Amino acid sequence: MGLLPFDRTHAVAVAGWPQSAAEVSMWCGLREFPLPARTVEAWQHADDVRAHLLLDGERLVGYGELWIDAEEQEIELARIIVAPDARGKGHGRTLVRELTAQALLTGLPAVFLRVHPDNDRALRCYRAAGFAPVDPRLAKSWNAVQPVAYVWLRHDEAAS
Repeated sequence: MGLLPFDRTHAVAVAGWPQSAAEVSMWCGLREFPLPARTVEAWQHADDVRAHLLLDGERLVGYGELWIDAEEQEIELARIIVAPDARGKGHGRTLVRELTAQALLTGLPAVFLRVHPDNDRALRCYRAAGFAPVDPRLAKSWNAVQPVAYVWLRHDEAAS
């Protein structure tokens, strides 16, 4: 297994991984299905986004981003997805752990992620990768400007 920087040649594959409009919505908050590859490519233009791919040998099995906020001294893991034929094999947990390791290398002290409240599978994965819920008051304040009431998690060094 290895984590590599995103290469735009993989945008078509990554955009094709969501299997339904509901999955697109839970993954990235958009409603368009199928998701166009140009959307995944466009995400790469933001200065504060570092996208990565998880490879199992030569096979692309995962995608995720680091959203770096130096001013707030934090990083959010975002848009995490595993290829449909690679799900249920521990690749999601590996991807989250690898992304977290990359985030911690920045020296920023806080690593967060959010998950759609209906995405039980992702929530189990993130908890198994060392994330725990943030204080409910903090989650409520962050969700005040969000389209859904996400479950917010913070990396817990002791749990990973």
